[in-house]
Amino acid sequence: MTTSKPATNTDPNALGRVTFLDGQGDLPMLEISTPWSTAEIYLLGAHVTQFKKKDEPPLLFLSQCSRFNEGHPIRGGIPVIFPWFGQREGLGQHGFARVKSWDLKEVLPAPDGSVSVRFRLPDCPEAAAFPPFTADYVVTVNQSLTLQLIVTNQSKDAEFTFENCLHTYFEVADATAISIHGLKGVSYLDKVASFLEKTETSDALRVASEVDRIFLNTAGTVEILDPRIGRRIRVEKQSSASTVVWNPWIAKSRQMSDFGDEEYEHMICVESGNVASNSISLPPGGISTLTVKLSSETLK
Repeated sequence: MTTSKPATNTDPNALGRVTFLDGQGDLPMLEISTPWSTAEIYLLGAHVTQFKKKDEPPLLFLSQCSRFNEGHPIRGGIPVIFPWFGQREGLGQHGFARVKSWDLKEVLPAPDGSVSVRFRLPDCPEAAAFPPFTADYVVTVNQSLTLQLIVTNQSKDAEFTFENCLHTYFEVADATAISIHGLKGVSYLDKVASFLEKTETSDALRVASEVDRIFLNTAGTVEILDPRIGRRIRVEKQSSASTVVWNPWIAKSRQMSDFGDEEYEHMICVESGNVASNSISLPPGGISTLTVKLSSETLK
């Protein structure tokens, strides 16, 4: 199906538009167009697979080998990780939110040309292991991409403890040429070194081998400088105490069936959330809103 919902605006060049399409694997998808940018979001996982400003290369990396099948995560873009991060004994990796088809609840074009869409995680058997909750996800597209994961504990008497993470894959020209700024002095768990706790000592984190680090107790903005593209990417966040940096490098890339052997050269994950010791415990009736804003500008 193909239908559109334009914003109300007297200037036709400033309209935001949402088109409903069958995407890859015939999965339902939203295509969003604004005066500044375009984006694609699949209902599977409420998964943003593309954000592109009109004068720039794509901001998000999407693997050419990604599966687009119900019940399987999409490789690349922005997976929504909830209600746990990483492995959990007897259960799938990174929670169940990224492999469920979310319900589209609202399409909200704004008069200035911005477009917001709101999704809700539907009831599912896996949620029965937790206190009753709702999870909403609001994506706003304009000159930047803003993401809000809103979790409400609907229990009257039970605390709800969970992890969340927006597992963002960024497109870069050459992973070995980029630098990541904003993490100096922050303690991290180094998964490559059996989760040994270390402290980042460099002003600029660079990639020259497999990187898999959970930076803890950090709310700061992170920037990715990509001199080959000539772009600075800013990752701003609120209500997030963790930042994860990941590049699988050579061996891990070859082990992943939904990831190209050489694709590690063109991606870096800088993920925002609350994981490990930064997990969230919501009291009955409590609300948690994880907000991440992704923006970019030309490197001067």
